[in-house]
Amino acid sequence: MSRFDWTVVMPVKVLGRAKSRLAVLAGPRRPELALALASDTVSAVLACPEVSRLLVVTSDTRAASVLSGLGAFIVPDAPDSGLNAALVYGAAEAARRWPGGGTAALAADLPALRPGELGAALSSAAASPGGSFVADAAGVGTTMYASVPGGTFAPRFEGASRARHASSGARELDLGDVPGLRRDVDTPDDLRAALSLGAGPRTTEMLARYGLLDRSASG
Repeated sequence: MSRFDWTVVMPVKVLGRAKSRLAVLAGPRRPELALALASDTVSAVLACPEVSRLLVVTSDTRAASVLSGLGAFIVPDAPDSGLNAALVYGAAEAARRWPGGGTAALAADLPALRPGELGAALSSAAASPGGSFVADAAGVGTTMYASVPGGTFAPRFEGASRARHASSGARELDLGDVPGLRRDVDTPDDLRAALSLGAGPRTTEMLARYGLLDRSASG
């Protein structure tokens, strides 16, 4: 366990604009699928003993209502502020409300995340004064970026963010087998991979309800 507590900051897009590459699979249900992915991620985060609280940055009223009902704190996002700006804003709000803790930015599309995986990452991040990060399954992007108390919180998500985080001086965490933490979902193939790992109940139930589970499995 860390000598300090952790606040996880999670950005959630307006659902109508989220996960555009899943439209080929989910069609008009895409916003609902995006919310299911985020809900399963939130539940896993809040079940992690190393996490003291979760702050979701979103301007989507439906997402705010559902995720706050799961136990997340909500702060509104400025329209079109961009992912990294939203995270910096959320981190500043976390520091104002709960000073003296560490801050971890986490992707909102990790439906196969296990609490123990996140706990292992945060425990390792606690020893990284220059910041740390977890690469995604493709080895190109980033699913988590963490900063300890007193450190500079400077996330560089989107695109080839693994290289940008590394070049900033942040340490890539060597965690071994944490497939759920690395498996973000942007495409149908990503979703199939998450399902094979064991996605959370809201994602699997939503896909089953609308007959999308078989389509996901079959490709």
